[in-house]
Amino acid sequence: MHPVLRLISQNFLQSLPGAAGSGAAGSGAAGYGAAEAGQPMVTSIAGTSAVVLDSPHSGTVYPADFGACLPLATLRQAEDTHVEKIYAFAPGLGVGWVEAHFPRIYLDANRDTTEIDTSMIEGDWPLPVSTDPVVLQKVRLGKGLIWKFTDEGVPIYDRMLPAAELLQRIERCWKPYHAAVARAIDAAHARHGYSIHINCHSMPSVAASHATLHPGLAHADFVIGDRDGSTADPALSMRICAFLRERGYSVDYNHPYKGVELVRRYGKPAGQRHSIQIEINRKLYMDEQTLALDQAGYLRLTTDLKALVEQLLVLDPRAL
Repeated sequence: MHPVLRLISQNFLQSLPGAAGSGAAGSGAAGYGAAEAGQPMVTSIAGTSAVVLDSPHSGTVYPADFGACLPLATLRQAEDTHVEKIYAFAPGLGVGWVEAHFPRIYLDANRDTTEIDTSMIEGDWPLPVSTDPVVLQKVRLGKGLIWKFTDEGVPIYDRMLPAAELLQRIERCWKPYHAAVARAIDAAHARHGYSIHINCHSMPSVAASHATLHPGLAHADFVIGDRDGSTADPALSMRICAFLRERGYSVDYNHPYKGVELVRRYGKPAGQRHSIQIEINRKLYMDEQTLALDQAGYLRLTTDLKALVEQLLVLDPRAL
């Protein structure tokens, strides 16, 4: 089997509740499967085009040192489940692809390392900590680099987290993920003189109490974010919005999700480095409680998103 197809197959099995690798006995009450020592937490597939896609939140490999106090079924509600399958067409189109295998509830790669709640930490924290009230909005919700609460406000840990343990998470997960994204974007830009980076996410149909600054909000089918035009040419973002609306989807732009660290860090439109976040409403393709794929919804979605990416492959943002 081709390595890309083998990877997709393995991830598909891991994402199914009760499948091999997703429900083995683990430490604490969670019952999650242990990642093997030295197992890569990130996959990066080089592209040949100017387009790069990354999925930071679809990981299903729960490391043995997680030590959460919640059952696996509760932890898994935080995943952008199946996003890696929706975009499985990407490598075949020459699109660069980066995927996290660690779960976001273990470490959120879409945060800066300064976005951390030091009240969770046992021992001195040696890294800088942000004091910017806007940056810390997610931290106050319990959604910093290391999550404190689930989307429903349930504490994830019944213990303090040793500083050394969290530093190891950064070394094993955050640093390799960001290095892979930066490398893919740099390579795309070097080949073509511009890059189009799509940061791939999914969102619940209705925002929970601790998920966003807008609890209870019923989400559109898609939310496109470029941090108010600061991470991509708005004309490019509006092309994406228009394409999706033409396909019959409801689309919001920069509300309630503008994009967070990954587009902020790598989007520099003045240098023809465009980064755009795409959020997909999970009700379009899955059962939000069981995490089971809705085959009809999934097939429609992956067909339409492949067509979108094919358009991006022939679009030069310098001509917009």
